[in-house]
Amino acid sequence: ECHPDAAKDVQESLHGRAAGAGDRDAATCTDCHSGHRVEGLKSASPLKVAATVCGKCHASERINTKFRLPRNRVETFFESYHGLAVQGGLAKAANCASCHGYHRILPSTDPRSSIHPNHLVETCGKCHPGATENFALGRIHVDGVNGNDIGTQVNRWVRGIYLGLIFFTISLMVAHNGLSWVRFLIASYRRADRTVLRMDRAQRVQHLALMISFVVLALSGFALKFPDSWLAWSMGGEEMVRRWIHRIAGVVLLGVGAWHLLYLAVSPAGRRLFLDLLPSRNDLTDLAAHVRPGTRLREPGRAVPRFRYVEKLEYWAVIWGTIIMGVTGLAIWLKMPVTQVFPRWVVDVAITAHYYEAILACLAIIVWHFYHVMFAPSAYPMNWAWLDGKARPETEHGDPTAPSAKS
Repeated sequence: ECHPDAAKDVQESLHGRAAGAGDRDAATCTDCHSGHRVEGLKSASPLKVAATVCGKCHASERINTKFRLPRNRVETFFESYHGLAVQGGLAKAANCASCHGYHRILPSTDPRSSIHPNHLVETCGKCHPGATENFALGRIHVDGVNGNDIGTQVNRWVRGIYLGLIFFTISLMVAHNGLSWVRFLIASYRRADRTVLRMDRAQRVQHLALMISFVVLALSGFALKFPDSWLAWSMGGEEMVRRWIHRIAGVVLLGVGAWHLLYLAVSPAGRRLFLDLLPSRNDLTDLAAHVRPGTRLREPGRAVPRFRYVEKLEYWAVIWGTIIMGVTGLAIWLKMPVTQVFPRWVVDVAITAHYYEAILACLAIIVWHFYHVMFAPSAYPMNWAWLDGKARPETEHGDPTAPSAKS
């Protein structure tokens, strides 16, 4: 009654005709403009129009199946330049309404439609002055597969050729570099100068158990946070399976921690390990030397410590992380007994701390640990101490310019 022109256009549109036929799934005014909080869409962002207004229905598998509509129209729009520009925040980028209109939306077979072949040049010309018929024949919703016209067929062949070329070329590169890396890996393991005993057998077994349990915990933990990812698939896609994998790995981690504490207390090698990992004044000197350009990392004749600040920082970070993850993990697992003693928010805080401590631990392993045991020039391609306990002297002190010596 207040918008007669818009009402007339809607009645003539696909939406209006479906609604007039009594189809309750047909789009009406309030589907696009909201209900009580009526929204004007003339100043709405292109992203909102495409994703929220039109995409709300046209990305629905149920709606598309019921009305026999193409299922990938929203997806292919966002893959086009228009869609990418919309997502990039370009306010003038074309959205769905730019081509299809808004109130009087008609099929491309209707001569009155803005996307009818007779009107395509005019429609494209609104944004692309000088558009010709050849220009207007370009398809926006291109998936590279569907369609039998010559352009789609050529595009499909080019796509297939490039996919094959990419797979073949990159596979050869990966194979070449992989074999080269394995060759360097074997050569580094067989080097005769790996004379420093970095880790005894007990320490290596503890490290291996820690490594395996940590990886399993990370995979199974993030699989819960990202249930649609390959991580969830790797856990069997079942929450019960994932949960018990995570809990078993957590028990193993806590068991390794308890074993390590006992090892430090009763074993002479453990007590020496603990003393060697205590911070010292020289750690600050070494840290300053590492971050100051042009500074020799170790002066000739200076005693070489068994562990540098690099290993000490990581060791105490592991102790801290294991305590945090153990306490919060048990609080989450045993939330019923915990909430009989503590308020419910304690469990909520434990969940938050558990998640972000996991992120911190994973990033620290990737950025800090992997660098110093694999990618640092003195360790590349790998420090083998985790396997047989032996390391090169320069790997031990991390300074390839330092004189060779044993600790």
